[in-house]
Amino acid sequence: MATKDPTAVERANLLNMAKLSIKGLIESALSFGRTLDSDYPPLQQFFVVMEHCLKHGLKVRKSFLSYNKTIWGPLELVEKLYPEAEEIGASVRDLPGLKTPLGRARAWLRLALMQKKMADYLRCLIIQRDLLSEFYEYHALMMEEEGAVIVGLLVGLNVIDANLCVKGEDLDSQVGVIDFSMYLKNEEDIGNKERNVQIAAILDQKNYVEELNRQLNSTVSSLHSRVDSLEKSNTKLIEELAIAKNNIIKLQEENHQLRSENKLILMKTQQNLEVTKVDVETELQTYKHSRQGLDEMYNEARRQLRDESQLRQDVENELAVQVSMKHEIELAMKLLEKDIHEKQDTLIGLRQQLEEVKSINIEMYQKLQSSEDGLKEKNEIIARLEEKTNKITVAMRQLEQRLQQAEKAQMEAEDEDKKYLQECQSKSDSLQKQISQKEKQLVQLETDLKIEKEWRQTLQEDLQKEKDALSHLRNETQQIISLKKEFLNIQDENQQLKKVHHEQEQALQELGSKLSESKLKIEDIKEANKALQGLVWLKDKEATHCKLCEKEFSLSKRKHHCRNCGEIFCNACSDNELPLPSSPKPVRVCDSCHALLIQRCSSNLP
Repeated sequence: MATKDPTAVERANLLNMAKLSIKGLIESALSFGRTLDSDYPPLQQFFVVMEHCLKHGLKVRKSFLSYNKTIWGPLELVEKLYPEAEEIGASVRDLPGLKTPLGRARAWLRLALMQKKMADYLRCLIIQRDLLSEFYEYHALMMEEEGAVIVGLLVGLNVIDANLCVKGEDLDSQVGVIDFSMYLKNEEDIGNKERNVQIAAILDQKNYVEELNRQLNSTVSSLHSRVDSLEKSNTKLIEELAIAKNNIIKLQEENHQLRSENKLILMKTQQNLEVTKVDVETELQTYKHSRQGLDEMYNEARRQLRDESQLRQDVENELAVQVSMKHEIELAMKLLEKDIHEKQDTLIGLRQQLEEVKSINIEMYQKLQSSEDGLKEKNEIIARLEEKTNKITVAMRQLEQRLQQAEKAQMEAEDEDKKYLQECQSKSDSLQKQISQKEKQLVQLETDLKIEKEWRQTLQEDLQKEKDALSHLRNETQQIISLKKEFLNIQDENQQLKKVHHEQEQALQELGSKLSESKLKIEDIKEANKALQGLVWLKDKEATHCKLCEKEFSLSKRKHHCRNCGEIFCNACSDNELPLPSSPKPVRVCDSCHALLIQRCSSNLP
């Protein structure tokens, strides 16, 4: 008889133990019907078996102080091959109570089972046999086909929900011993225990389904209340949108009014300029007509020469002041034009902001319509959930009736167990069939419950999104209110600038009238100065008698200067007018000068 390879026998034994532990864990977990804790015996034995499978064929690594043979090395390699495993590695390293590599490996296995990804992680290791050869011998379980079979069996553990507390356990000092008594049992004990376990599982499932019904009713009521609150908030948002639209319409009307007012101001300024031009032309015409009476003004100017000289100096000073004022007014006008351009730019920016607000309002209206459609879909989903809960209640009633029938059958079977063994066996077979059907129904119910949980999560996410949209809308309404306040402030500043502009126009008109009067006076003074250049004028105090008729001056006989000789004569002796070289216009001349000038003119003629 050929001897078998001991390593192959070890691999076969470990494979069989892994099959038994995984199968027993899945069956007991499904019959238990709850999330598994760390104190659950089949789960503890599963981790012990997995530890033995991973230790099989490990290479011994030498260090400076001792020999090292742990499974943490290959498990730590998973992080490089599978990026999603980095979180498990980081959390295992951060655990405070773990000091040995073996403790870290045990914590890693427990976290992988809770994540339902143990099969995926170990499959990555088995594929990379070149890297595993650094840690395992060639005949190790992880290097042979048995490792792939165990990884395939681990996929079934994704059905189990486990909640393991890793922080409180002493994983460094645990002793991993396989308890074979859990897998070696008599057939009769197995049958009785299976019946009791099945009945307890059915009762637990009944309580679990009742609690789920209560939770579903509470969630449905909370969803109804949330839907009501969402409807109220939607109505409020619609009202706020209507108010915002009205405010935008008012702002547009005010903008049109401001434009019309600006146009009216420009028209008024143009009209004022045209009126001023007409006034200047009329003044020039009146000035031309008044030049004929300048002779009388020159006679009066003889008396007022001294006063006029002083007035001339004052007028020159005033002219200098007025010229400086004119420069300052021109600078002020330029600054006003700059301010007006800047405010026009701000008005353009405000128009752009209004257009953006309009687009935002349109988007929000579309979002509201989409949210209303989502609410209708959610109401339909809630109706479906209510139908499912009704179906679940009907199934629960049927289960209760079947339980009562099963209890009656069990009582009869215990009384007549010795006499009617065959009948009991047939009834037990029928009960097993019913239990298998119930297990299938429970699996279907669990899938329905998972689907309902996913629907709940999606509903909660939709509610959070709608809350974010509401907060965004409120922020935008606050921004619109601030824009309205800024627009009102700009209107006040515009009115103040209009007042300042009106006052400056009045000041400019007054300065223009004063400048026109001063220019006329200066021209008169210049003409008088030109006529008097080169002559010696007698003073009024020195002349008391007329030089020709030698009559004394009085109130009836006034003094008059001759523009040619500069002497003083009476009105009768100086009532002649002739044009002189100094002034081409005819001026007052005495009789003697008049005769001399006429003789010169006649002698010059041919």
